[in-house]
Amino acid sequence: MVVGVFEPRKLTLAAELLDNAAHNHLSDIIRRGDMEGKAGSTLLLHNVPGTLCDRVLLVGLGKEKEFGDKAYCDAIRSAVRTLNETGSFDGTVFLTETSVRKRSSAWRVRQATMVAQETVYRFDQFKSKKDKVRRPLRKLTFVIDRRNELAAAEEALHQGQAIAEGMALAKNLANLPGNVCTPAFLAETAQKMASEHKLECQILERDEMTALGMHSLLSVAKGSQQPPKLIVLQHKGGKNDDKPVVLVGKGITFDSGGISLKPAPEMDEMKYDMCGAASVLGTIKAAALMKLPINLTVIVPSSENMPGGAATRPGDIVTSMSGQTIEILNTDAEGRLILCDALTYAARFQPETVIDIATLTGACVIALGHVATGLFANNEALARELVHAGDDAHDRAWQMPLWDDYQELLKSPFADMANIGGRWGGSITAACFLARFTRKYVWAHLDIAGTAWKSGTDKGATGRPVPLLMHYLLKRAGKLD
Repeated sequence: MVVGVFEPRKLTLAAELLDNAAHNHLSDIIRRGDMEGKAGSTLLLHNVPGTLCDRVLLVGLGKEKEFGDKAYCDAIRSAVRTLNETGSFDGTVFLTETSVRKRSSAWRVRQATMVAQETVYRFDQFKSKKDKVRRPLRKLTFVIDRRNELAAAEEALHQGQAIAEGMALAKNLANLPGNVCTPAFLAETAQKMASEHKLECQILERDEMTALGMHSLLSVAKGSQQPPKLIVLQHKGGKNDDKPVVLVGKGITFDSGGISLKPAPEMDEMKYDMCGAASVLGTIKAAALMKLPINLTVIVPSSENMPGGAATRPGDIVTSMSGQTIEILNTDAEGRLILCDALTYAARFQPETVIDIATLTGACVIALGHVATGLFANNEALARELVHAGDDAHDRAWQMPLWDDYQELLKSPFADMANIGGRWGGSITAACFLARFTRKYVWAHLDIAGTAWKSGTDKGATGRPVPLLMHYLLKRAGKLD
């Protein structure tokens, strides 16, 4: 059993009930100072009298007045990590004692499910000796407040499981090395998903993109031996005449910078430049698993960005599918070059809304760090919906300006626009560039350069912003509490 302790030394309601059955065994331990209740701390107890459980895990929740979404997720994460590391086969977690800013039982179950699955996630398929976990955790039971909330909690459980599976797919794809996860590999993955989840799939090859006039996208692929792909997946869960939500994910499977070559340190992390593509594929998988009653279309423009004899040079001018011309001043600003043609292509689906997701700019990392995703939109209502979805999912985004004042920085003396706007406001000018191709529909752009993966000892993809996108879609489908 897993119960919480607030700081300083205050048992939660579930812990008090357990303490009563155990003849004050827990309160005696608390009184002796063995458990202060500090956030993230745990204490595993054996042979607790008056109970039928093998062990009791006390989890520190921090100060009660400060207990919010982050503290709740951290507590679940600490509990699951401890259970997994100590060889617990199954555990019962009491979610009854925490209001979490007046969050519902369904929210608590959905979030706990997502966090639990994320905590036990491992990516070790390329290790000859796998990391061993002693009898890994296989089952969790969540206890909620009231029986009349059971139906909503069970639906939330299924939603959380589907979102977690979508996140796992996104992380698996992003963590793969660039020599494995190529544009062709992403296309094959999409085709397998279509077969497994009854989706419609179309893969556009180089000749078809040439015929459509996608010369901006194709310019990025010129230096690579890997052929580019334009991947389209459709989940048709709504009515035939319902306009789809379209998600466009940047799929640069490795970004060397091209002729504008990146510095060597940490260039290996540029395998994560397809996290936008990974996230939209994860999102459509989650939507399919839920059988979400909406129409959802995913578009993935995919390429490598490599130097080579045929590679695009700084100063080259290309014509996009929209007919607008682009002077390429920096070949390392390639994400917007593949996205602009995909965004133009998205208009043919007569979308209700288009959202692109991209690891687009280092400038966004400087602005927001690794906490919030950068959000830009040409529609305030859509921006608010995405901000609220991020808050609900604890996968937060922060709205940035998309003012016409910044468009001046993209002026070119030789073409309709340049692909960069200079040093200042780099994430904003990148979004302003994309805005020139989205005037026909309601659109938002999520810059996930700071949130899609972690460096250092915890290096790996995060699966964001799959939770944000799924909470947005669940809300549209009327499936959120």
